[in-house]
Amino acid sequence: MRDPYDILGVSRTADAKAVKAAYRRLAKKYHPDQNPDEPKAKERFAEIGQAYEIVGDDKKRAAFDRGEIGPDGKPKFAGFDGSGGGDPFAGFRRSGGGRGQAGFGAAGMEDILGEMFGSGFGGRGGRQTRGAPGADVSATLSVTLEEAASAARVTARFPDGRTLAVKLRDFVEDGTQIRLKGQGERNAFGVGDAILTVSLRKHAVFEAKGRDLYVDLPVPLVDAVLGAKLPVDTLSGRLALSIPVWSSSDKVFRLKGRGLPLKTGGHGDLFVRVRVMLPENDAELEALMKRRARV
Repeated sequence: MRDPYDILGVSRTADAKAVKAAYRRLAKKYHPDQNPDEPKAKERFAEIGQAYEIVGDDKKRAAFDRGEIGPDGKPKFAGFDGSGGGDPFAGFRRSGGGRGQAGFGAAGMEDILGEMFGSGFGGRGGRQTRGAPGADVSATLSVTLEEAASAARVTARFPDGRTLAVKLRDFVEDGTQIRLKGQGERNAFGVGDAILTVSLRKHAVFEAKGRDLYVDLPVPLVDAVLGAKLPVDTLSGRLALSIPVWSSSDKVFRLKGRGLPLKTGGHGDLFVRVRVMLPENDAELEALMKRRARV
């Protein structure tokens, strides 16, 4: 670890007020919450905190200046090989590093961080609380009806540009929220979650009403009069639908279990609406209609 004075950018003669001011400035500048796109911010923030834990504490600072502890706050064990003739832990105890000694430590830093970033970092005069982990992030997960029906694996896109493959639940609808643990913002105290809100895309063919689907089926006039088997689209592919003779427009056929998944299991239904289509420029049909009109 580098010299704590160099990390904080202060001289060895700097007073406690100058040291504290330097720490506040750097901690705010390099706090992970302020630098979500900077991967080294967390490392730099931790380094600044370690430096202040030494220089910001009178006993540890004096022990460091005397060479009794290193920049990591650990004793140098002077005389451990017998040449020192004394207790190798004496300096460490004098610096407040042993059990029962109350050095500046993390509690003091949390007081300062609490002033800068809010009470989540702890407060004065009471029990110190651990700071809150990184914030949750929110994003909209746009899903097609086909993906919702098959519980497909889809790609979530976050505001920071990240992408993540997400397996849909068997049942999702507009507004369904999916929480992804540990995919939120990261700070020195932990990482938040990502909260995805499902948005079902408007479909070019199907209209969704609840868990049921509706689709229009163009039926040629001749098939509407004489009956036929015509292909109809479903979310899982095409199937043949029998059109009875003399089927008028707006006649509706119900295909059970061809809709979206239900929360209780099973699926909604698909409703097929007949749309009779007249042929274009059919002179024979036109002549027939004219004869019928004169009758």
